[in-house]
Amino acid sequence: MAPTQKEAAMKLIMTPSITLKGHGNWIGCISYFPDGQRMISGSRDKTARQWDLKAGNLKEIEAARDVCDEVWAVAVSRDSRWIVTGGGDYERPELKASEVETGIVKKLQGHSEAINCIDISEDSTLLASGSFDKTARIWNLDTGKLVAGPFKSIDWVGAIRFSTDSKKLAVKSWAGKCLEVWDVQSQKLEERKGEYISDTGFSSAPIFWTNKNNNILASFNFNTEDDHAKTIYEFDALTLETVGTPFKGHTKHVSGLALSFDGVLLASASRDHTIKLWAFESRQLLVSFDVQHPITLILSPDSRTLAYSTYTGDDYKIYICNTPPNVLTRSSAIAHKKPARAFSDPLNPDGTRRSVAGCRKRPIHVIPAVHPPPTKDPQQPSFRPSKRFRLSPRMDTLWPASVNSLIS
Repeated sequence: MAPTQKEAAMKLIMTPSITLKGHGNWIGCISYFPDGQRMISGSRDKTARQWDLKAGNLKEIEAARDVCDEVWAVAVSRDSRWIVTGGGDYERPELKASEVETGIVKKLQGHSEAINCIDISEDSTLLASGSFDKTARIWNLDTGKLVAGPFKSIDWVGAIRFSTDSKKLAVKSWAGKCLEVWDVQSQKLEERKGEYISDTGFSSAPIFWTNKNNNILASFNFNTEDDHAKTIYEFDALTLETVGTPFKGHTKHVSGLALSFDGVLLASASRDHTIKLWAFESRQLLVSFDVQHPITLILSPDSRTLAYSTYTGDDYKIYICNTPPNVLTRSSAIAHKKPARAFSDPLNPDGTRRSVAGCRKRPIHVIPAVHPPPTKDPQQPSFRPSKRFRLSPRMDTLWPASVNSLIS
Protein backbone atom coordinates (compact mmCIF):
# COMPACT_ATOMS: atom_id res chain seq x y z
CA MET A 1 0.00 0.00 0.00
CA ALA A 2 1.45 3.38 -0.97
CA PRO A 3 1.71 6.08 1.69
CA THR A 4 -1.30 8.40 1.88
CA GLN A 5 -0.99 12.07 1.03
CA LYS A 6 -1.13 12.90 4.73
CA GLU A 7 1.69 10.48 5.52
CA ALA A 8 3.80 11.70 2.60
CA ALA A 9 3.51 15.28 3.86
CA MET A 10 4.51 14.37 7.41
CA LYS A 11 7.71 16.07 8.52
CA LEU A 12 9.21 15.89 12.00
CA ILE A 13 11.20 18.60 13.70
CA MET A 14 13.64 18.20 16.60
CA THR A 15 12.69 20.34 19.56
CA PRO A 16 15.64 21.44 21.71
CA SER A 17 15.29 20.91 25.44
CA ILE A 18 18.42 22.98 26.09
CA THR A 19 19.99 25.82 24.09
CA LEU A 20 23.53 26.94 24.87
CA LYS A 21 24.38 30.53 23.92
CA GLY A 22 27.65 32.45 24.04
CA HIS A 23 29.75 31.83 20.95
CA GLY A 24 30.15 34.70 18.51
CA ASN A 25 30.74 32.72 15.33
CA TRP A 26 30.05 29.35 13.71
CA ILE A 27 30.44 26.33 16.05
CA GLY A 28 32.18 23.55 14.14
CA CYS A 29 32.97 20.99 16.85
CA ILE A 30 31.38 19.67 20.05
CA SER A 31 32.32 16.92 22.51
CA TYR A 32 30.72 15.56 25.65
CA PHE A 33 32.80 14.73 28.71
CA PRO A 34 32.54 11.02 29.58
CA ASP A 35 30.20 11.72 32.51
CA GLY A 36 27.74 13.50 30.20
CA GLN A 37 27.53 16.41 32.65
CA ARG A 38 29.82 18.75 30.74
CA MET A 39 30.47 19.67 27.14
CA ILE A 40 33.19 21.47 25.22
CA SER A 41 32.69 23.36 21.96
CA GLY A 42 35.01 25.06 19.51
CA SER A 43 34.21 28.00 17.28
CA ARG A 44 35.54 30.35 14.63
CA ASP A 45 35.20 33.06 17.30
CA LYS A 46 38.63 31.87 18.50
CA THR A 47 37.37 30.27 21.71
CA ALA A 48 36.86 26.80 23.11
CA ARG A 49 34.17 26.87 25.78
CA GLN A 50 33.05 24.40 28.42
CA TRP A 51 29.44 24.07 29.50
CA ASP A 52 27.90 22.80 32.73
CA LEU A 53 24.93 20.61 31.81
CA LYS A 54 23.87 19.62 35.30
CA ALA A 55 20.26 20.41 36.13
CA GLY A 56 19.88 23.93 37.49
CA ASN A 57 23.13 25.23 35.97
CA LEU A 58 23.09 24.97 32.17
CA LYS A 59 25.69 27.67 31.60
CA GLU A 60 29.22 28.23 30.39
CA ILE A 61 32.06 27.54 32.82
CA GLU A 62 33.71 30.88 32.09
CA ALA A 63 36.86 30.10 34.05
CA ALA A 64 37.57 27.24 31.65
CA ARG A 65 37.27 29.31 28.48
CA ASP A 66 40.29 28.97 26.21
CA VAL A 67 41.17 31.80 23.84
CA CYS A 68 43.11 30.64 20.80
CA ASP A 69 43.11 30.75 17.04
CA GLU A 70 40.08 29.41 15.17
CA VAL A 71 39.04 26.06 16.68
CA TRP A 72 38.37 23.29 14.19
CA ALA A 73 38.38 20.27 16.54
CA VAL A 74 37.90 19.45 20.24
CA ALA A 75 38.21 16.17 22.16
CA VAL A 76 38.08 14.90 25.74
CA SER A 77 39.97 11.77 26.78
CA ARG A 78 37.94 8.84 28.12
CA ASP A 79 39.53 9.21 31.56
CA SER A 80 38.63 12.95 31.54
CA ARG A 81 42.29 13.80 32.15
CA TRP A 82 42.92 15.61 28.87
CA ILE A 83 41.16 18.26 26.82
CA VAL A 84 42.59 18.78 23.34
CA THR A 85 41.86 21.59 20.90
CA GLY A 86 43.05 21.87 17.33
CA GLY A 87 42.79 24.56 14.71
CA GLY A 88 44.73 27.61 13.67
CA ASP A 89 44.64 29.95 10.75
CA TYR A 90 46.73 30.12 7.58
CA GLU A 91 50.30 29.07 8.44
CA ARG A 92 49.74 29.15 12.21
CA PRO A 93 48.50 25.67 13.17
CA GLU A 94 47.55 25.27 16.81
CA LEU A 95 47.29 22.01 18.72
CA LYS A 96 47.02 22.10 22.51
CA ALA A 97 46.58 19.40 25.13
CA SER A 98 45.41 20.64 28.54
CA GLU A 99 45.62 18.50 31.67
CA VAL A 100 42.37 19.11 33.51
CA GLU A 101 43.60 18.55 37.08
CA THR A 102 46.87 20.50 36.91
CA GLY A 103 46.00 23.08 34.27
CA ILE A 104 49.25 22.32 32.44
CA VAL A 105 49.00 23.06 28.71
CA LYS A 106 51.21 21.35 26.14
CA LYS A 107 51.57 22.91 22.69
CA LEU A 108 52.23 20.20 20.12
CA GLN A 109 54.20 21.51 17.18
CA GLY A 110 54.88 19.83 13.85
CA HIS A 111 52.02 20.52 11.45
CA SER A 112 52.54 23.29 8.92
CA GLU A 113 48.85 24.18 8.40
CA ALA A 114 45.65 24.28 10.44
CA ILE A 115 44.56 21.15 12.29
CA ASN A 116 41.13 20.00 11.13
CA CYS A 117 40.49 16.81 13.15
CA ILE A 118 41.77 15.00 16.25
CA ASP A 119 41.19 11.74 18.11
CA ILE A 120 42.36 10.44 21.49
CA SER A 121 43.13 6.74 21.88
CA GLU A 122 40.83 4.61 24.00
CA ASP A 123 43.49 4.25 26.72
CA SER A 124 43.86 8.08 26.85
CA THR A 125 47.61 8.03 26.14
CA LEU A 126 47.87 8.95 22.45
CA LEU A 127 46.58 11.81 20.33
CA ALA A 128 46.11 11.68 16.56
CA SER A 129 45.84 14.88 14.55
CA GLY A 130 44.93 15.54 10.92
CA SER A 131 45.73 18.73 9.06
CA PHE A 132 45.31 20.75 5.91
CA ASP A 133 49.01 20.04 5.34
CA LYS A 134 47.81 16.59 4.13
CA THR A 135 49.40 14.71 7.02
CA ALA A 136 48.32 12.86 10.15
CA ARG A 137 50.54 12.66 13.24
CA ILE A 138 50.47 10.79 16.55
CA TRP A 139 51.57 12.30 19.85
CA ASN A 140 52.23 11.05 23.38
CA LEU A 141 49.95 13.08 25.66
CA ASP A 142 52.15 12.67 28.73
CA THR A 143 55.31 13.96 27.05
CA GLY A 144 53.83 16.06 24.27
CA LYS A 145 56.26 14.42 21.86
CA LEU A 146 55.61 13.16 18.35
CA VAL A 147 55.73 9.35 18.39
CA ALA A 148 54.56 8.46 14.88
CA GLY A 149 54.22 10.21 11.56
CA PRO A 150 53.86 12.25 9.58
CA PHE A 151 51.55 9.90 7.71
CA LYS A 152 51.38 11.54 4.29
CA SER A 153 47.93 11.47 2.73
CA ILE A 154 46.96 12.55 -0.78
CA ASP A 155 44.45 15.20 0.29
CA TRP A 156 43.55 17.46 3.19
CA VAL A 157 42.74 15.25 6.17
CA GLY A 158 39.05 15.53 7.05
CA ALA A 159 38.56 12.81 9.69
CA ILE A 160 40.80 10.54 11.73
CA ARG A 161 40.24 7.65 14.17
CA PHE A 162 42.30 5.18 16.19
CA SER A 163 41.22 1.56 16.28
CA THR A 164 40.21 0.62 19.81
CA ASP A 165 43.57 -1.15 20.37
CA SER A 166 45.47 1.85 18.93
CA LYS A 167 47.27 -0.37 16.42
CA LYS A 168 45.65 1.14 13.34
CA LEU A 169 44.77 4.65 12.24
CA ALA A 170 41.94 5.37 9.79
CA VAL A 171 42.18 8.57 7.77
CA LYS A 172 39.48 10.04 5.52
CA SER A 173 40.07 12.90 3.11
CA TRP A 174 38.37 16.27 3.44
CA ALA A 175 36.60 15.64 0.12
CA GLY A 176 35.21 12.29 1.32
CA LYS A 177 36.67 10.49 -1.70
CA CYS A 178 39.69 8.79 -0.15
CA LEU A 179 39.98 6.44 2.85
CA GLU A 180 43.27 5.11 4.24
CA VAL A 181 44.37 2.63 6.90
CA TRP A 182 47.81 3.05 8.47
CA ASP A 183 49.73 0.71 10.78
CA VAL A 184 50.74 2.81 13.77
CA GLN A 185 53.82 0.81 14.79
CA SER A 186 55.35 0.36 11.33
CA GLN A 187 54.00 3.75 10.15
CA LYS A 188 53.18 2.17 6.78
CA LEU A 189 50.11 2.61 4.64
CA GLU A 190 48.21 -0.68 4.59
CA GLU A 191 45.34 0.18 2.28
CA ARG A 192 43.89 3.12 0.37
CA LYS A 193 40.48 3.48 -1.26
CA GLY A 194 39.69 6.30 -3.67
CA GLU A 195 41.76 9.12 -5.04
CA TYR A 196 42.52 12.82 -4.83
CA ILE A 197 39.97 15.00 -6.61
CA SER A 198 40.93 18.67 -6.45
CA ASP A 199 37.73 20.38 -7.63
CA THR A 200 35.17 18.86 -5.30
CA GLY A 201 33.05 19.44 -2.22
CA PHE A 202 33.94 18.59 1.35
CA SER A 203 32.82 16.10 3.96
CA SER A 204 34.63 16.21 7.28
CA ALA A 205 32.12 14.02 9.13
CA PRO A 206 33.80 11.68 11.66
CA ILE A 207 34.69 8.05 10.96
CA PHE A 208 34.38 5.05 13.30
CA TRP A 209 35.85 1.58 13.75
CA THR A 210 33.14 -1.07 14.06
CA ASN A 211 32.77 -4.85 14.36
CA LYS A 212 35.70 -5.27 16.76
CA ASN A 213 38.08 -3.21 14.57
CA ASN A 214 37.29 -5.27 11.49
CA ASN A 215 35.30 -2.53 9.76
CA ILE A 216 35.33 1.24 9.31
CA LEU A 217 32.21 3.40 9.06
CA ALA A 218 32.40 6.56 6.93
CA SER A 219 30.42 8.81 4.64
CA PHE A 220 32.03 8.41 1.24
CA ASN A 221 31.64 9.43 -2.38
CA PHE A 222 32.60 6.98 -5.13
CA ASN A 223 31.27 9.25 -7.90
CA THR A 224 33.91 11.59 -9.32
CA GLU A 225 31.16 13.57 -11.07
CA ASP A 226 29.22 14.21 -7.85
CA ASP A 227 30.38 16.61 -5.15
CA HIS A 228 28.37 15.11 -2.30
CA ALA A 229 29.52 12.34 0.06
CA LYS A 230 25.90 11.64 0.91
CA THR A 231 25.95 7.89 1.52
CA ILE A 232 27.34 6.17 4.63
CA TYR A 233 29.24 2.92 4.07
CA GLU A 234 30.90 0.27 6.19
CA PHE A 235 34.27 -0.86 4.83
CA ASP A 236 36.32 -3.98 5.48
CA ALA A 237 39.40 -2.64 7.29
CA LEU A 238 41.77 -5.02 5.47
CA THR A 239 40.61 -4.47 1.90
CA LEU A 240 38.49 -1.29 2.17
CA GLU A 241 35.82 -3.03 0.14
CA THR A 242 32.31 -2.13 1.23
CA VAL A 243 30.42 -4.61 3.38
CA GLY A 244 26.73 -4.84 4.10
CA THR A 245 24.03 -2.46 2.97
CA PRO A 246 24.92 1.24 2.88
CA PHE A 247 22.92 3.87 4.76
CA LYS A 248 21.07 5.66 1.96
CA GLY A 249 18.63 8.51 2.37
CA HIS A 250 20.50 11.80 2.41
CA THR A 251 20.44 13.83 -0.80
CA LYS A 252 23.38 16.13 -0.03
CA HIS A 253 26.67 15.60 1.74
CA VAL A 254 26.77 14.27 5.28
CA SER A 255 28.14 16.99 7.55
CA GLY A 256 27.93 15.14 10.86
CA LEU A 257 27.99 11.54 12.04
CA ALA A 258 27.68 10.03 15.52
CA LEU A 259 27.68 6.39 16.60
CA SER A 260 26.42 5.48 20.07
CA PHE A 261 28.95 4.04 22.52
CA ASP A 262 27.20 0.65 22.36
CA GLY A 263 27.20 0.69 18.55
CA VAL A 264 23.42 0.41 18.39
CA LEU A 265 22.27 3.85 17.18
CA LEU A 266 23.69 5.95 14.33
CA ALA A 267 22.87 9.65 13.89
CA SER A 268 23.66 11.60 10.74
CA ALA A 269 23.31 15.26 9.75
CA SER A 270 23.30 16.56 6.21
CA ARG A 271 23.11 19.71 4.14
CA ASP A 272 19.77 18.39 2.88
CA HIS A 273 18.44 19.94 6.13
CA THR A 274 17.80 16.69 7.96
CA ILE A 275 19.09 14.74 10.91
CA LYS A 276 18.40 11.02 10.63
CA LEU A 277 18.53 8.28 13.26
CA TRP A 278 19.30 4.73 12.14
CA ALA A 279 19.39 1.28 13.71
CA PHE A 280 23.03 0.51 13.04
CA GLU A 281 22.88 -3.27 12.72
CA SER A 282 19.89 -3.41 10.36
CA ARG A 283 20.58 -0.10 8.55
CA GLN A 284 16.93 0.73 9.13
CA LEU A 285 15.99 4.39 9.11
CA LEU A 286 14.08 4.95 12.35
CA VAL A 287 13.18 8.60 12.05
CA SER A 288 14.12 11.71 10.06
CA PHE A 289 13.90 15.24 11.45
CA ASP A 290 13.80 18.55 9.63
CA VAL A 291 16.69 20.69 10.89
CA GLN A 292 17.82 23.71 8.92
CA HIS A 293 21.53 23.64 8.03
CA PRO A 294 22.92 21.19 10.65
CA ILE A 295 26.72 21.14 10.60
CA THR A 296 27.88 18.89 13.43
CA LEU A 297 26.22 16.57 15.93
CA ILE A 298 27.11 14.23 18.78
CA LEU A 299 25.32 11.70 20.97
CA SER A 300 25.69 11.80 24.74
CA PRO A 301 27.53 8.85 26.35
CA ASP A 302 24.18 7.23 27.24
CA SER A 303 22.59 8.15 23.85
CA ARG A 304 19.69 9.84 25.61
CA THR A 305 20.47 13.26 24.19
CA LEU A 306 21.73 14.55 20.88
CA ALA A 307 23.50 17.90 20.46
CA TYR A 308 23.98 19.77 17.22
CA SER A 309 24.97 23.14 15.82
CA THR A 310 23.86 24.88 12.63
CA TYR A 311 25.25 27.38 10.15
CA THR A 312 22.19 29.56 9.61
CA GLY A 313 23.17 33.22 9.48
CA ASP A 314 24.13 34.41 12.96
CA ASP A 315 22.73 31.38 14.78
CA TYR A 316 25.72 30.60 17.00
CA LYS A 317 24.08 28.20 19.43
CA ILE A 318 24.25 24.56 20.50
CA TYR A 319 20.94 22.74 20.58
CA ILE A 320 20.48 19.72 22.82
CA CYS A 321 17.49 17.44 22.21
CA ASN A 322 16.18 14.35 23.92
CA THR A 323 16.49 11.22 21.81
CA PRO A 324 12.94 9.87 21.42
CA PRO A 325 12.61 6.94 23.86
CA ASN A 326 10.92 4.77 21.23
CA VAL A 327 13.93 5.24 18.96
CA LEU A 328 16.23 3.97 21.70
CA THR A 329 13.91 1.03 22.36
CA ARG A 330 13.63 0.16 18.70
CA SER A 331 17.37 0.36 17.94
CA SER A 332 18.23 -1.73 20.99
CA ALA A 333 15.61 -4.35 20.10
CA ILE A 334 16.95 -4.62 16.56
CA ALA A 335 20.50 -4.99 17.83
CA HIS A 336 19.44 -7.87 20.07
CA LYS A 337 17.16 -9.37 17.39
CA LYS A 338 14.09 -8.97 19.52
CA PRO A 339 10.71 -7.70 18.28
CA ALA A 340 10.00 -4.09 19.17
CA ARG A 341 6.75 -2.19 19.32
CA ALA A 342 7.80 1.26 18.23
CA PHE A 343 8.57 2.17 14.62
CA SER A 344 7.63 -1.24 13.22
CA ASP A 345 6.68 0.40 9.92
CA PRO A 346 9.75 1.22 7.80
CA LEU A 347 10.52 4.72 6.55
CA ASN A 348 11.16 6.06 3.10
CA PRO A 349 14.55 7.78 2.60
CA ASP A 350 12.87 11.18 3.14
CA GLY A 351 11.57 10.04 6.53
CA THR A 352 7.91 9.57 5.56
CA ARG A 353 6.08 6.49 6.78
CA ARG A 354 5.81 3.54 4.38
CA SER A 355 2.87 1.19 4.88
CA VAL A 356 3.31 -2.57 5.18
CA ALA A 357 0.42 -4.96 4.57
CA GLY A 358 -0.88 -6.50 7.77
CA CYS A 359 0.84 -3.98 10.04
CA ARG A 360 -1.06 -1.50 12.13
CA LYS A 361 0.42 1.99 12.19
CA ARG A 362 1.60 3.29 15.55
CA PRO A 363 1.94 6.98 16.38
CA ILE A 364 5.34 8.63 16.48
CA HIS A 365 5.63 10.46 19.76
CA VAL A 366 7.44 13.70 19.05
CA ILE A 367 7.49 16.89 21.09
CA PRO A 368 5.58 19.72 19.31
CA ALA A 369 7.68 21.29 16.59
CA VAL A 370 9.76 24.36 17.33
CA HIS A 371 12.22 25.66 14.75
CA PRO A 372 15.59 27.08 15.79
CA PRO A 373 15.65 30.89 15.39
CA PRO A 374 14.94 31.63 11.70
CA THR A 375 17.02 33.83 9.45
CA LYS A 376 16.07 35.53 6.21
CA ASP A 377 18.92 34.24 4.14
CA PRO A 378 20.79 31.30 5.70
CA GLN A 379 24.33 31.04 4.44
CA GLN A 380 27.28 28.71 4.74
CA PRO A 381 29.35 29.90 7.75
CA SER A 382 32.15 32.26 6.99
CA PHE A 383 35.65 30.81 7.29
CA ARG A 384 37.18 34.30 7.04
CA PRO A 385 39.47 33.20 4.20
CA SER A 386 43.00 34.50 4.25
CA LYS A 387 45.46 34.53 1.38
CA ARG A 388 45.89 30.82 2.01
CA PHE A 389 42.20 29.89 1.96
CA ARG A 390 39.33 31.17 -0.11
CA LEU A 391 35.93 29.92 -1.15
CA SER A 392 35.67 28.05 -4.41
CA PRO A 393 33.18 29.92 -6.66
CA ARG A 394 31.55 26.60 -7.61
CA MET A 395 31.41 24.85 -4.33
CA ASP A 396 31.08 26.92 -1.12
CA THR A 397 34.21 25.26 0.16
CA LEU A 398 37.81 26.16 0.78
CA TRP A 399 40.86 25.83 -1.40
CA PRO A 400 44.50 26.39 -0.58
CA ALA A 401 46.33 29.01 -2.61
CA SER A 402 48.12 26.34 -4.62
CA VAL A 403 44.82 24.87 -5.83
CA ASN A 404 43.31 28.30 -6.46
CA SER A 405 46.06 29.04 -8.91
CA LEU A 406 45.10 25.93 -10.89
CA ILE A 407 41.37 26.53 -11.04
CA SER A 408 41.22 30.31 -11.31
